[in-house]
Amino acid sequence: MTDLRQPYQRYLEPGFTAFDPLELARRTEEIVCRGDRRKYTKFYCTRVYGGIATGYLCGCCLRCIFCWVEWSRDFPEKYGVFRSPAEVFYRLSRVARKAGVNKLRISGGEPTLGKAHLLNLLEKAESSPFRLFILETNGIPIGADPNYAQQLARFKKVHTRVSLKAGTPKAFTSKTGAKPESFELPFQGIVNLLEAGASFHVAAMTADRRIVTKQERQSLLDRLASIHPALVDNLEEEAVDPYRTTLERLRYAGVELTWDER
Repeated sequence: MTDLRQPYQRYLEPGFTAFDPLELARRTEEIVCRGDRRKYTKFYCTRVYGGIATGYLCGCCLRCIFCWVEWSRDFPEKYGVFRSPAEVFYRLSRVARKAGVNKLRISGGEPTLGKAHLLNLLEKAESSPFRLFILETNGIPIGADPNYAQQLARFKKVHTRVSLKAGTPKAFTSKTGAKPESFELPFQGIVNLLEAGASFHVAAMTADRRIVTKQERQSLLDRLASIHPALVDNLEEEAVDPYRTTLERLRYAGVELTWDER
């Protein structure tokens, strides 16, 4: 079994060694993918996006200190069950019909790990009666592979949400653990999606002044505007929520937040 412990930490602690997120993506895929099967933990309907059936998967290529996801992100070998695209689509469909919603998504880990699984699943969603499939990603694999964006753009029912983690390379490393030079990968992913004509929008933790300073927020906005002004106009700005795993990751990282001020 692939061992993620060296040189990567499961979660960030003071004095961590920055890692290459593409290498972590490759090593994580060895754990969470078997052919076109991918590890998932659970399926249920959530209230976001007006109600959406969601599948939660294991493993990611970043170690964000404010991440809400369960420990299946950090210890993917310990959690989840391998499921085929057909089984995942069946479970999402069953949840959606029971809840009376017409939107699907996969979230929790990084959904773009395991391309064969994802594209097969999206094919099934595309030919289904469901109206929309939302793909939530950190943009790293899409930034490294322009063809990935082109393949996603083929699906008319797929909308991608690219979640940016920081506004500068230094902040990116401190919040995700990834090397500063990989800061550009999510922005390149945005460029690739834009050039491919894919449906997408950008989200960032820029509504939370405890995590992103005014200067860092402006740097992120300027970077987006340099790609296309509409990216700033449609930016989804987020704040950190006090999930149990979020609080533990912040504590491990040595970060203290005051929860009555954001």
